[in-house]
Amino acid sequence: MTDAAELRRRTEEFLAAHPPATTDRLDFLRARFDAGLAWVHFPQGLGGLDAPRSLQAVVDAELDAAGAPDNDPRRIGIGLGMAAPTILQYGTEEQKRRFLRPLWTGEEVWCQLFSEPGAGSDLAALGTRAVRESGGDWVVNGQKVWTSSAHLARWAILIARTDPDVPKHRGITYFVCDMTDPGVEVRPLRQITGEAEFNEVFLTDVRIPDAHRLGEVGDGWRVAQTTLNNERVAIGGMRLPREGGMIGPVARTWRDRPELRTHDLHQRLLTLWVEAEVARLTGERLRQQLVAGQPGPEGAGMKLAFARLNQEISGLEVELRGEEGLLYDDWTMRRPELVDFTGRDAGYRYLRSKGNSIEGGTSEVLLNIVAERVLGLPAEPRTDKDVAWKDLAR
Repeated sequence: MTDAAELRRRTEEFLAAHPPATTDRLDFLRARFDAGLAWVHFPQGLGGLDAPRSLQAVVDAELDAAGAPDNDPRRIGIGLGMAAPTILQYGTEEQKRRFLRPLWTGEEVWCQLFSEPGAGSDLAALGTRAVRESGGDWVVNGQKVWTSSAHLARWAILIARTDPDVPKHRGITYFVCDMTDPGVEVRPLRQITGEAEFNEVFLTDVRIPDAHRLGEVGDGWRVAQTTLNNERVAIGGMRLPREGGMIGPVARTWRDRPELRTHDLHQRLLTLWVEAEVARLTGERLRQQLVAGQPGPEGAGMKLAFARLNQEISGLEVELRGEEGLLYDDWTMRRPELVDFTGRDAGYRYLRSKGNSIEGGTSEVLLNIVAERVLGLPAEPRTDKDVAWKDLAR
């Protein structure tokens, strides 16, 4: 059994063999993966050591103290937080060895081809079709939307309809899609911020080998639940220091600009500060629960709190700044590599946070998940549950 002392020793030996100051960044990251120090709870040979997840902090602390480079996790968050755990659980050994190393090092960026114009909140109603040819390959046609990082991605996790004659949850299959296929067209979606970090993706006769299927044919909804549960934890349960995230800029403005203070704003700031701290500590507790198993529906509650708090805190910040809060730094059309909430001004935070209650599962859908799967309340009536997808009204 690997313990903290053993991991420190391994990390020290690794740093001695690969000094961060003199080792090329990519070579360092590849070597770290091969040494099992990427995500220690993963299997040996796949970036880990079969160690408890909680011991990752031991490795990270040693590497941080040595000035080691990281893999820019915000830029590759979809790969790390959604694709990797799904591949680990459902992928073949060949798939794991092909995809996980360049995913973790950041050499290959991933995106998520789930939502569609007619199947966002009701994801299981998706209509993108995958038809299997006699040779075994799949041919995919359809449209996806709200796809973060599609303009950067080498690979995508994709769910598509493979059997329209069964109810919507049962006719879906999960694939890994090559974003360089000539049938993949990525178009920017300009957002309220002026940027286009989202995209719409058109798939025209995109060929996917059966070797890039994850899970069984028709079992894609169950595979997708692993992705979605991990996505909600990745969004709502990220590790933050005290006053990390959106509450930090507001608190700094309050301390630095006493002329902006009012009694009402003070009371609202105190309330939101406490709620942000409660959410931060709850996220820490959720991550500790992950040590014992896979993420469950509790992540939906964290993602709900994340969206609500971001919107309320950013609204308070704009109000606190008065006329300054109405200014906006740059409307230039850009296609950024990541979302930087704290690196821009208050106006950007206010506008960008509006998407938090949509992306990663709408707040309305997540409320249903919490009600049914966490609180055990009766499920809402669903008249389409046993109806073949082809017979659904659209």
